Amino acid sequence: MSELIEKLNWRYATKRMNGQVVPAETLDNILQAINLAPSSVGLQPYNVLVIGNKDVKEKIYNIANKQPQILESSHVLVFAAWEKVTAESIAKYIQLIASTRDIRVESLSAFHNSINGGILSRTEEVNFQWAARQAYIGLGHALVAAATEQVDATPMEGFDAAALDELLGLKEKGLRSVVIMTLGYRDNQNDPLVRAKKVRRPHEEFFIKI
Repeated sequence: MSELIEKLNWRYATKRMNGQVVPAETLDNILQAINLAPSSVGLQPYNVLVIGNKDVKEKIYNIANKQPQILESSHVLVFAAWEKVTAESIAKYIQLIASTRDIRVESLSAFHNSINGGILSRTEEVNFQWAARQAYIGLGHALVAAATEQVDATPMEGFDAAALDELLGLKEKGLRSVVIMTLGYRDNQNDPLVRAKKVRRPHEEFFIKI
């Protein structure tokens, strides 16, 4: 079995964590993996808030169904999609491509026009839902990266998004929360699932080969 598959078998949606802090270098590796996640046209239309502050985590706990992992975690990551995708944000991305690859902005005009035509012609809500799906790709990378670092992670949708947005001032940042994830280390004594076998559908039922 490959090392990656072993790590993915090791991981599970941890229900209780022990409060141990994830080392800064390890946390940075996970964050880098998120930043390297693919997104449609490469735009990355979301941000990730990295919350280690105890007081803020306590407030999140109270609006996220009091899930204990939030208080017991090292960090809470909040994946927040752009509420609006604007011509300015797209132009900024085109400029980033040009400066990163040391090419002229003008050489990207066809790509720029294609993005504008495809994205700006849609409604704001359609674009938000699209941005949210890109955030979930980042979440997937985060889960795999955490597993490879032997860090436990739990994705969560059970929270009051409007209350979380207000708590973190996301509306002022042009963001809306879509999913959160706790990072930390499993509590071997108190997590009821720590020794439970992973349950997955058989390959022959899950995969459809054509």
